[in-house]
Amino acid sequence: MSDTTTATGRAPSVYVPSTEALSTVLAPGARPPRPSALSASLTFGWRAMLKIKHVPEQLFDVTAFPIIMVLMFTYLFGGALADSPRDYLQFFLPGIMVSSVVMITMYTGVGLNADIEKGVFDRIRTLPVWRPAALVGMIFGDVLRYVLAATVMLAVGLALGFRPAGGPLGVVAGIGLLVVFSFAFSWVWTFFGLVLRSEKSVMGVSMMVLFPLTFLSNVFVDPVTMPGWLQAFVKANPVTQLVSAVRAAMAGTSDPTSTMWMLLWSVGFLVVFGTLTMRRYNRR
Repeated sequence: MSDTTTATGRAPSVYVPSTEALSTVLAPGARPPRPSALSASLTFGWRAMLKIKHVPEQLFDVTAFPIIMVLMFTYLFGGALADSPRDYLQFFLPGIMVSSVVMITMYTGVGLNADIEKGVFDRIRTLPVWRPAALVGMIFGDVLRYVLAATVMLAVGLALGFRPAGGPLGVVAGIGLLVVFSFAFSWVWTFFGLVLRSEKSVMGVSMMVLFPLTFLSNVFVDPVTMPGWLQAFVKANPVTQLVSAVRAAMAGTSDPTSTMWMLLWSVGFLVVFGTLTMRRYNRR
């Protein structure tokens, strides 16, 4: 007996739903518009902040770590490199603020690699949104971490005796320059997060790059005390340009040359590594 016939030999009737029945099942109205690039990026940025809400110990690196850095280096080097720790703090605080925040940027790549290993980004890639939104939004969320770390360090510095001559406006300008550079520099680590195979690999490579950039700079001492060959590297170091620009802003003055080079480095990181990141992301 044919599969299309019943036991009585008749073909089964085919149910055709009415228009009214379909309208009760299907969503009424027009299809919602596709979210804009900015809207999608902000949504993924909010996702990054919700992760901090549910796992608050992620804030350790932007709260306890900056406090330890300020206290340790101020009292370790202050008496040896200046008349007193308080005098050294006037020179040192903008530099250690830059150093700490720049080192925090590596966690962007670490977090991205963790999401990839868990399969989160495979699901995100299937959504009908602007493709870079997940990456841009993740870095937007990290910007909050950068501002929080800088604010914590500034508060500790003020308690220890740091007095920025530029006042509140100079402080805001300095933190603004730091955030701009850190946002652009984060794209370096997103690329490493896509290329390398594990979180430990991303962290290891990041440390290998960050330690020379942060320690071989003008964060701790004036480069004029260094050998000539080392001064050449220090002057070309993007962290040195950033520290000089932030110091000048907080001191109520300006350093157009350092600020220009800092912005050029930021644009270079964004263009080069942003492009490489997206090409790699689209090919995964």
